[in-house]
Amino acid sequence: MIYEADFVFFPEQLFDRPQVLRTVSRQFGIPENEISSYRIVRKSIDARKGVKFNVHIQVATKGDVFPDLRGSFEFHDVSKSQVVTIIGAGPAGYFAALQCIMSGLKPVVFERGKSVDERKYDIAALNSKHILNPESNYAFGEGGAGTYSDGKLYTRSKKRGNVTEVLQLLHYFGADEDILVEAHPHIGTDRLHTIMRNIRNKILECGGEIHFSSKLTGIKIVANKVVGIVVNKTDEYQCENLILATGHSARDIYYMLNSESVLLREKGFAMGVRVEHPQTLIDSIQYKRKERGKYLPAAAYSLVKQVDGRGVYSFCMCPGGKIVSALTEENTIVVNGMSNSKRNSPFANSGIVVELRPEDYASYSDNKIFSGLEFQKSLETLAYRNGGGPVVAPAQRLTDFVSGKISASLPTVSYEPGVISSPMHFWMPEFLSSRLREGFRQFDRQMHGFLTNEAVVVGVESRTSSPVQVVRDAESMRSMTVSNLYPCGEGAGYAGGIVSSAVDGMEVVKRIEGTIV
Repeated sequence: MIYEADFVFFPEQLFDRPQVLRTVSRQFGIPENEISSYRIVRKSIDARKGVKFNVHIQVATKGDVFPDLRGSFEFHDVSKSQVVTIIGAGPAGYFAALQCIMSGLKPVVFERGKSVDERKYDIAALNSKHILNPESNYAFGEGGAGTYSDGKLYTRSKKRGNVTEVLQLLHYFGADEDILVEAHPHIGTDRLHTIMRNIRNKILECGGEIHFSSKLTGIKIVANKVVGIVVNKTDEYQCENLILATGHSARDIYYMLNSESVLLREKGFAMGVRVEHPQTLIDSIQYKRKERGKYLPAAAYSLVKQVDGRGVYSFCMCPGGKIVSALTEENTIVVNGMSNSKRNSPFANSGIVVELRPEDYASYSDNKIFSGLEFQKSLETLAYRNGGGPVVAPAQRLTDFVSGKISASLPTVSYEPGVISSPMHFWMPEFLSSRLREGFRQFDRQMHGFLTNEAVVVGVESRTSSPVQVVRDAESMRSMTVSNLYPCGEGAGYAGGIVSSAVDGMEVVKRIEGTIV
């Protein structure tokens, strides 16, 4: 028989196997010598009144076998099957391709960027030589922007699709089994490279195709149906069903779709800055102890406040991480954050962003659909003009930003290309900077010590999500105006993050499968 229940342990207790055995033995009334094994199937940290782990534990007595958490998958040979064309090799695109193979369809993937094996050289050149490859960078390439993130897998979007299946697939392709039990699982950028490579190999092994350095430059639509695509301006391919999974930074795709009368609409998003603290400071604030010790992970935080009718909140918080350059166009500055699997950097960083609504930026374009895009670009251009040249980002001590003073010096930061002192409080649009300043004051009341001279803000965090949505039918998940076009993931405006994008890509394929006789 399998027994299970919820328990609360102090960190030192949870990692003491005899202590756990004694506790579960008393709870279930089972002699310790009759327990063959136990396992934790859900785990989270509660630091409100002393740091504790909330865990759900399963216990097996001799002769019992635990249910398999890993799942099982059947991948078919699809080399001669009907083709589904996929644009983008990020989470939405790659998981759509995996679902194709499990559904007996042949995925043909076109990715504007390079494989993870080649992409790393362009990122190294961006960091060390300040040379941007606009098609291969932190945003574009195999795995999309998610490959160079924290690999955070937590999502609130559980209404559609099977989140568990996505986590099981990630484990199948190389993620630690911990992601199946953690309340806020993550993989880490260093592990994601291997996982993307393993997914690629499976797609190719099963007869699918992946074309790197293959940028979508045209769509041929006849009688409200996609009949073909153009890649790299010259190569033409026929198309029966087209999945568009291009990510939120592929601005050219929105303009292309609009020119072909594909229905788009503007949507709200968020922009702001990235703030970085010493990780030891965040640990001491969150865990309320001088040192976190060997049993606790690098502490994270999640903050949200209302300021003048708009939400101000933390976004993509990266404990033990670093700030990276996420620009995709020359003469702009964009920053993001990432962490490796061990989260062992001495820095903690997070986007702190302000909720924006279409009325906030309506004046930035004559076409309201693109007002958000144009405002986004204008802020990124401002950051470049107030930075230190290509890729060198504007920065300011957090206390100076809040009090409206120029920083005479800057602390050491994790951002490899470098930072330069800049009066961000002055040149950022007032409706953004004023809300950010008040938000930081309120965060400090919640996390005493957050507002400190040791922290630095770096600009700008502008790619939280897409300001444009490719409108689709809720049930069929097809474009409202093109019968065989399936927009999905972050770029289409229907997901936010690795897991929700992957779920969206898989669900789109299930709809396509239902249309094939």
